[in-house]
Amino acid sequence: MNIRLTSIALASVIAGAAALAHTGATGVVLERMEGMKAMGDAVQAVAPMMRGELEYDGDALRRAAETIEAHSGSTMTDLFPEGSNGDPSEARDLIWEEWDRFAALAEQMQVAARGLALAADNGLAHEQGGMSTGTMMGGGSMMGGNVSGMMGGGMMSGMTAADIGAMPADAAFAMASQVCSACHTRFRAEDE
Repeated sequence: MNIRLTSIALASVIAGAAALAHTGATGVVLERMEGMKAMGDAVQAVAPMMRGELEYDGDALRRAAETIEAHSGSTMTDLFPEGSNGDPSEARDLIWEEWDRFAALAEQMQVAARGLALAADNGLAHEQGGMSTGTMMGGGSMMGGNVSGMMGGGMMSGMTAADIGAMPADAAFAMASQVCSACHTRFRAEDE
């Protein structure tokens, strides 16, 4: 998968969400919006490095990954008690109908973020002899051409943070970005 396109798309989604995010939110909805914003800000801070627009900084990537990890897993799911949807929340009712799937993605995000923090010292794929993310992952698309593959276990099935941490940083970033995208695609309501 083209890391540049993935990070551009993810940054666009996050920027759009952030523009409307806090309008009228209170309580647990506000808390989770703030957590999502923190994760989005972390992604936006390092996406230019992943696109080659800024010099690579492993420490900045590690800090971003730690922010993402801090807001994922059970920290995320705890902010989605049943009945906390409706305006201004962007959470679809599908979250509670498919709770196990949603919780699995929250856990996958935590594993991916932990792996990304570990991969921060690895540098970018092109710095490791030209190995591309697509080659490393076994093809042109990290998702086999299908984001829904992530939804049922897909590419992270059985992967540990250490597995992800052994990858080039941009491959680990792309993997974490795919988890974000898979969750947003399925469980976040788009503005009509």
